Amino acid sequence: MADSFNFELVSPERLLMSASVSQVVLPGSAGEMTVMAHHAPTMTTIKPGVVTVVTADGQSERYVVFGGFADIVPDGCTLLAESAVAVGDIDREDLARRLQDAREDLADAGSDAAKQKAQEYLDQLTTLNGAILPA
Repeated sequence: MADSFNFELVSPERLLMSASVSQVVLPGSAGEMTVMAHHAPTMTTIKPGVVTVVTADGQSERYVVFGGFADIVPDGCTLLAESAVAVGDIDREDLARRLQDAREDLADAGSDAAKQKAQEYLDQLTTLNGAILPA
C-alpha cells in the first residue's frame, strides 16, 4: 500500500475535500502532475481541468477546478481553487456560461497579450468541456 498524505481542496465557497490520500493528479499550468507522499516542496498555479484524487482506501474522486494554485509539501497538498465542483455535480449550463464569457472576453481583448490569455482560457474550457461532458 502506498504512503498517504493529507489533501485539502478549498474553493472560496467551501472546503470540498479534506482527506488522507495516496495520490492526487493536478492540472498544473506547466502540465499535469501527480502528487504522492514525500513529494518535493512545490507551489504551482492550476489551470482549468480535472483533479483526480485517490483516497487512502483506494476510492477515486474527480473534481473540476477553474484555476487557482497548489501548495505541495512532503506530508500534504493544499489546492486553493478559484472555483471547484465535483465532476458528478457539473452543471452543463454553468459550463456553457463560462464558455460564452470566455468567447466574449476574447472578442473584447484589446492587446495581443490579453487576446492570447483569453484564447488560452477558452481553449482550456473547450478541452475541459469535451473531456467531462461529451455530447
